[in-house]
Amino acid sequence: MKEQTNRPLSPHLQIYRLPLTAIISITHRATGVAITVGMLYLVTWLMGIAAGPDQFQNTQSFIDSFFGRLLLFFWSFALFFHFVHGIRHLMWDIGKTFEREKLDKIAFVELGASIGLTLFVWTISLLS
Repeated sequence: MKEQTNRPLSPHLQIYRLPLTAIISITHRATGVAITVGMLYLVTWLMGIAAGPDQFQNTQSFIDSFFGRLLLFFWSFALFFHFVHGIRHLMWDIGKTFEREKLDKIAFVELGASIGLTLFVWTISLLS
């Protein structure tokens, strides 16, 4: 028979709160996947161009739809977030910003920069 011990159980996800840096790291990986899917979206659009005017019109009408624009919006956010987080990794490669206080501050800067760049590009594109 197994002996009963009074050791604490591992924290469950409902109890344990992931640190912001972990959430940012997971988001970085997810945006890498989103960028790959977005590139397939781009290739489909290019194939529509190559297939002729009728196929291009079908592809373009999907991109011009609300859902198509929403996909492009999130894809552009994924591009900017992945880019900004990549800069953070370059900083880590040279041994900077490992201090605990800086980790969370830079994570908020990353999110703000990604959202700001996305909104800036979309505002410029909608105004022109």
